[in-house]
Amino acid sequence: MKKIKAIAKTIALLIGGLLQLHTNCSAQVLDQIKNSFNQYEQESVQEKIFVHTDKSAYLPGEIIWFKIYNVDASLHKPINLSKVVYIDVLDHEQNAVLQAKIAMKNGAGSGSLYIPVSLNSGNYKLRGYTNWMKNFSADYYFDKTILIVNPLKTPEAVSRQAQAGYDVQFFPEGGNLISGITSKIAFKVTTPNGTGLDAYKGFIVDGYNDTVARFEPLKFGMGSFIFTPGANASYKAVIKPTSGDVITKELPTINSQGYTMQLKDNGGSQLEVIVNGAGIGSGEVYLFAHTRQIVKIAQSASLNSGTASFIIDKIKLGEGVSHITIFNNAKQAVCERLYFKRPKQELLIDASSDQPQYGIRKKVNINISAKNPAGDPLSANLSLSVFRVDTLEHVDRDDIMSYLWLKSDLHGNIESPSYYFKNVNTETDTALDNLMLTQGWRRFRWSNVLSDKPVTLNFLPEYNDHLITAKVVNTVTGHPAENVLVYLSVPGKRVQLYTSKSDSLGRLVFNTKQLFGSGEIIAQTNSERDTTYRIDVLSPFSEQYAKYNLPGLNLTPGIQKTLEEHSLAMQAQNIYAGNKIKQFYDPGVDSSGFFGKPYKTYLLDNYTRFTTMEEVLREYIREVNVVQSHKRYHIKVLNDRGFLDGDPLVMLDDVPVFNIDKVIAIDPLKVKKLEVIRERYYYGPSVQEGILSYTTYKGDLGGAEMDPHAVVLDYEGLQLQREFYSPVYDTDEAIKSRVPDFRNLLFWQPNVSINTAGKNQLAFYTSDQTGKFIGLIQGVTPNGDAGSRYFTFEVK
Repeated sequence: MKKIKAIAKTIALLIGGLLQLHTNCSAQVLDQIKNSFNQYEQESVQEKIFVHTDKSAYLPGEIIWFKIYNVDASLHKPINLSKVVYIDVLDHEQNAVLQAKIAMKNGAGSGSLYIPVSLNSGNYKLRGYTNWMKNFSADYYFDKTILIVNPLKTPEAVSRQAQAGYDVQFFPEGGNLISGITSKIAFKVTTPNGTGLDAYKGFIVDGYNDTVARFEPLKFGMGSFIFTPGANASYKAVIKPTSGDVITKELPTINSQGYTMQLKDNGGSQLEVIVNGAGIGSGEVYLFAHTRQIVKIAQSASLNSGTASFIIDKIKLGEGVSHITIFNNAKQAVCERLYFKRPKQELLIDASSDQPQYGIRKKVNINISAKNPAGDPLSANLSLSVFRVDTLEHVDRDDIMSYLWLKSDLHGNIESPSYYFKNVNTETDTALDNLMLTQGWRRFRWSNVLSDKPVTLNFLPEYNDHLITAKVVNTVTGHPAENVLVYLSVPGKRVQLYTSKSDSLGRLVFNTKQLFGSGEIIAQTNSERDTTYRIDVLSPFSEQYAKYNLPGLNLTPGIQKTLEEHSLAMQAQNIYAGNKIKQFYDPGVDSSGFFGKPYKTYLLDNYTRFTTMEEVLREYIREVNVVQSHKRYHIKVLNDRGFLDGDPLVMLDDVPVFNIDKVIAIDPLKVKKLEVIRERYYYGPSVQEGILSYTTYKGDLGGAEMDPHAVVLDYEGLQLQREFYSPVYDTDEAIKSRVPDFRNLLFWQPNVSINTAGKNQLAFYTSDQTGKFIGLIQGVTPNGDAGSRYFTFEVK
């Protein structure tokens, strides 16, 4: 008897040890996945850009006004990482027809784009991104469709574009179809203009043309059905639209082995995830769930007769889109599925006019308040647009909340994302789940995450200001040149000089400071030492493009009268208020040079005016001594300790002049001042034996000849912020003015600050235009709550 008990005890200990080993192994795999994921997330911070435009339809001669919000992709809080956002307007061929660099501060910025008359009528894509976002796919960029109608040009060039047929796609839940295992299959049918086909009937037929399943769309051409594929069988879908030809499409490949997953939501507090494995045998599977790259759940389960089950508490998942991924024993992602949890975190905005109806040229007062769902007041950063709606201009339903919580975390074009947040009911819940099944994606590849290799980043975040990048090439060998010091300057009265030394790939990065407006930049090496190099200044705009076709242009005859009204309004605005819409705010830049306060500043008008620069330097510039050696001039800078070694850095209107003979040839009668630094100066990778900075009266180099090796380019810096013109009719004389006011856009305010009491008030005046006007206000709080609100009034 004792012997039997001893054997039983040994077996129990052995089983316990095996269970403990099994548990430890499972925990180890989950920890490895979690640690790799967290490491990847820390190395690749993600940004989300949202752009609020004043409206969505324009004519050439009008201005696109916009406000930019930059938030952390995980928490949706305003992020101060990037100080520059790039805006592109792309045509059907992905050519940029308009571009701008917008300065950002504390995750917010604003700008404008004037539409030239050279643009054709058509739909265009407006997109926004940062330099840091260029490290990742262009699918992460913000984009929205805007309409530009040019009454002076026919839209024939656009209408002749080749239109593709209907796009039919099937998405097995989890990603796989396995013979003999019942799965949910989502489907989506898209029309040539990019919208979902809402009216059609579908059939799944087998190799004998027998119908084995039927389906119909629920919303936006999407739906789902349950299907059990047979072994060694093939299936195709037959789709019959209410009008047009019948469409056929093969179903995805059916495998004999692999994994499937099924998510069940019974409306309670829990989700059930069932994993089936065919031809796999026994073993462990692991469930890993994250919401916007924040780990929420990590569990393991054993396959029992080819099936494993996980129970997920909904409360553990974050709000918005969550990725639920299944891994096998080899840490391979074998299934994935998205789940959406409606956000309770929301900015509730109350905005309304003080009257429902106004006359022309009357004052409109807008009262704005912000609170959370509990009714507590919130401070927020908002933007407001008030415009007339008609057959051309419609209400833009793509608001900031639906973008941040839904569209920005899904792949491709999402039709009417705000639909899923309005009128929450069983239908919208089902439609939302269909969207999760058909639009799943993530911001990374699992193979990259689990490899534990450092993330490859080719673009730096513009944390302080705009970065200008360039490349140095040896003209003799044709190869990139390493360790070459390059100077980049912006000619003018304000000292702007930047230096950079090339890396092993010949790359240069210049950290500019408050570089606003258009002008020239000059890049050069020290021509006294380096004359065999070519400098290529690179465009900062992205050359990556998302695979998304713009919808075709559809103008109906009924829009003609509205187009005539808009065209007249645009022309009147440019004729009578042309100068006022070309006013820009002073950017308030720091006018001091990079060297700060100079040791001494010489205003040449305060001294005897000599006709040669050599006389100026010899007669009253006490900190320098001019010498000649081997028939070349040289300048020695003198301080309390004696002369510095070598020639100083000499700049003429910010442009370095390395040949001192050319310095001596400068016409002193065109020079306004000379600033002197008499100490050795370290500036970036360069070391200067003192600095002499000449500034001419006109800031135009005083007619001095440029070095032939220098690269001179026209360059657009950060955009100057345009003032929005809105007339004020506060006197009888202004009201009775005969100057026409046909503004369709009554008001644009990109910076509406809601104080801690959650309130603000704005005012503007109506124009001579009558009709229905809509105000759209939206924005975010410092805590990441997003919201938007429409209000309406009439002008008669």
